[in-house]
Amino acid sequence: MKKKKSMRESKSCALCSCSDDDPALFGEKIRVEEHNLFVHYFCLLTSCGIYQRGEDDEGVFGFLVSDIKKEIRRSSRLKCIGCQKKGACVGCNVSNCRRMVHFPCGRKLQFVSQFTGLFPSYCDRHSPSQSLTSGLDHSLPQSCSICLDVLEPVLSYSVLKCPSCHNSWFHRDCVQRQAHSAGLFFFRCTLCNNKENFQEEMIRLGIYIPERDASWEMEENAYSDLLEVYTHCDASICVCDDGRSHSAVSGWFKVIRCQLCGSRGTHRKCSDLRLNSSDWACSVCTHRSDGRASLVSSPQVEQRKSLRCKRHLSPLRLTSTPRAICPSGERMKKRAPHSCQSSSRLLTCPVPPPPRFTGTKLTPVPRSLLDDDTAWRYFLKLLVQQIQDCEVFEGPESHKNLRLDSQAVRDDLYFDIGVLLALVLVHGGFPVSFFSRALYQCLFNHPANCPLTAAHMTPDTHITRQVCRIAAAVTLDELHHVMEESRDLLELAGCNQPISSLEEREALVEDLVSFTMITRMQLPLKRLDMNRRDPLYVCFERVCRRWVFCQPDDQLTAQTVAQLFTFRFSERKEKLNQEMPVASFWRHFLMECEVGRSSIPLQDLLRFSTGAQELSAVGLFPPLSISFLHPASSEEQEQGAAGRRTQRRKANDKKKSEGGLFPQSQPGSRLLLLPIAASYAAFKSAMEQAISHHVHLLPSES
Repeated sequence: MKKKKSMRESKSCALCSCSDDDPALFGEKIRVEEHNLFVHYFCLLTSCGIYQRGEDDEGVFGFLVSDIKKEIRRSSRLKCIGCQKKGACVGCNVSNCRRMVHFPCGRKLQFVSQFTGLFPSYCDRHSPSQSLTSGLDHSLPQSCSICLDVLEPVLSYSVLKCPSCHNSWFHRDCVQRQAHSAGLFFFRCTLCNNKENFQEEMIRLGIYIPERDASWEMEENAYSDLLEVYTHCDASICVCDDGRSHSAVSGWFKVIRCQLCGSRGTHRKCSDLRLNSSDWACSVCTHRSDGRASLVSSPQVEQRKSLRCKRHLSPLRLTSTPRAICPSGERMKKRAPHSCQSSSRLLTCPVPPPPRFTGTKLTPVPRSLLDDDTAWRYFLKLLVQQIQDCEVFEGPESHKNLRLDSQAVRDDLYFDIGVLLALVLVHGGFPVSFFSRALYQCLFNHPANCPLTAAHMTPDTHITRQVCRIAAAVTLDELHHVMEESRDLLELAGCNQPISSLEEREALVEDLVSFTMITRMQLPLKRLDMNRRDPLYVCFERVCRRWVFCQPDDQLTAQTVAQLFTFRFSERKEKLNQEMPVASFWRHFLMECEVGRSSIPLQDLLRFSTGAQELSAVGLFPPLSISFLHPASSEEQEQGAAGRRTQRRKANDKKKSEGGLFPQSQPGSRLLLLPIAASYAAFKSAMEQAISHHVHLLPSES
């Protein structure tokens, strides 16, 4: 018995005397072979009297064995306030607090050890804590978001919450085990997927996040299943003599996989395919895509069919001239995006300058007034206006909701509008300001789990009037009378249960609003928000959130404009000395534009520099830059023969008279050219004249 006891004690941690081996809660238990010594990694990190004086490959992860023995001797004189045994090596970081514990005892006594900086620890009296956010719905979190066990939503040492979404609540041990498994690169909130704020908050609350890859990434052959290729014939009748599992390298009996799902296959011979055919769609994908899965084999034919069938149905069609000519002289090819993939390809397609719309007639924009980039942005703005007036939206001008239209559902118009809006946002970031908050919440669940009310419904509609009458009923008899008149709506919504008191009226109204705006609009909402994994959807959500929920004082500032540009200074010292004062002139000019000391507002300056009236929430690509316009030097004028010198001098004089002393913009290449001026007054005068002249040439906003 004594021998077994001594063996059990020898495997205990030399600092905490605990034999538990749980890497997630106590860190890895490390053995020092030469000295037959066991220590927990967390005990080393949180001990008050030991520091990492060696390299990572020396001792125990940089902790020298001699220092570990000194810490063991030091802590052997200190008593733990938990188990009342000596060997306490973890103390509260507050200077006037003398509480000492073993690390495992500290977890039981609600000590918080922060695994960052000098690895401080705090007792339950001085430990950091979390606070509730005002307006938080306390009825939401009832279980741990990791283990899904019942959890009481009361913040404490053992119950933590996400700092970003406020709807994810966790057990402390669950978060610690998740961090140990996920590692630094994959540890994030399980609900909102936030990483930066979540990790910062968890470290503050004493969660250790190892700086390594996730545990599932380090398993041997963890992704070997991804290398397997489906080689099974799923045709109704297989004519292969070697069976359905046989797949030849080539020929009639090579298994061809479905181009849409990849989870079904067929021999070429079994599905009457050509010998060299590699395009095939299974029956399941063909059925679910309404027979349009054949676009895999013939995209051009299917694209032409889609264009023909929607040309007379879509209310978004814009009358164009019979022949649109590109700047290069070639015919402009019409494109009809029918999927997210084809819409994504449009991002890289060169687009010619579009015509200007005036009512129902088309008036080409003069090239002397608009460059290609500005004309394209103007066209995108007109497209947003066309979408806003489309039949699938209803309600006031700036607070539109979705309208259920059976013809639009059959034509898949909701999906087309979602793709068009996403493309507009990607190209220019124009405000989609006509979305109501209720529509945005139905699409993206933001704010999360916030119930809709009758005020969110579209006013002056038959259903809205019925719901408002139910909500305005004062007596129980009046409520029964209104419900009897709205029996069709109640039966359709599944809310025809008898009401015995006025207290049940609010729940009835909430169910009717949810049915009207969410349940019966499931298909339009699903088609409008496209695919949640598509990059266009991410852009759509992020940009819409900015404009639907923006603050009234969210205005353009001089600092914002200054951060958009980077200077391209010359390498020659003579020119650099002339450019540095102009750079300071530029910053001072932005400040005067912001405070109103200049006749040019920041919006006009942005319009002159980029061709855009507002900043895009998706960023500007390529980035903006500033270069400088230098006058021709005397050395350049004296080069060459007399005839060439005279010709060059005339060209320089002409260039100065045409705008060499004024700023110039190249919106297509995102370049702004600032003139070299001797004083700020001359610089300001040149900027105001050039920008004012440019803005007056642009088309009006009406």
